[in-house]
Amino acid sequence: MTTHAALRDEICRVGRSLFERGYVHATAGNISVRLPDSAGQAGGWLITPTDACLGFLDPARLAHVAADGTQLDGDRASKTLALHRQIYGADPQARCVLHTHSSHLVALTLAPAGLGVWREDAILPPITPYFVMKVGRVPRIPYHRPGDPAAAELVARAIGAARAAGKPLRAVMLDRLGPNVWHDSPAAAMATLEELEETARLWLMAAPRPAPLSDAQIDELRQQFNAVW
Repeated sequence: MTTHAALRDEICRVGRSLFERGYVHATAGNISVRLPDSAGQAGGWLITPTDACLGFLDPARLAHVAADGTQLDGDRASKTLALHRQIYGADPQARCVLHTHSSHLVALTLAPAGLGVWREDAILPPITPYFVMKVGRVPRIPYHRPGDPAAAELVARAIGAARAAGKPLRAVMLDRLGPNVWHDSPAAAMATLEELEETARLWLMAAPRPAPLSDAQIDELRQQFNAVW
């Protein structure tokens, strides 16, 4: 079982990697992990502190939050804690939630109609096989101020509706703010974010816009790789 100390170190490693490669800047973005219950250590979550730079995190200062939302130690938890908790509650398989203000994804939501977001239920079309395999559909969540509980509720509803339809989500896009992605580890969440941001970059660069993969091509990815689309 991964220890709390190892998870603290992994959050800092991922944060530094994202910062150094330009996926986050200044104090934008946050990372959390679901903690396992272990002897002498309560579960709950670890989350980066509010206004912390992900490139310079201190493992000892990460916020430890109990299952009921009470902070147990560390610096004050990120104001997006409510959103992270809603994602964990809606998707029991989520072990890490990662939020960035990645440039191409935010630009996608700022572009005029027809030049940015593809559809409200899928901000990007299935233009590459790895986007279909590693990310899948990403719905846009209407703009709310950072930390607004109303946005967290909308995200939870989107996750629940997708799971009920047999097409679980790995990410949502907060309009004008950035993506939230989740997976079973910080490394896997980071890889999902990378694929999502790269696909946004390709979509914005391509002129004319590429056609999506065909239904038959997507079905082949479902059959061969259990892709969800």
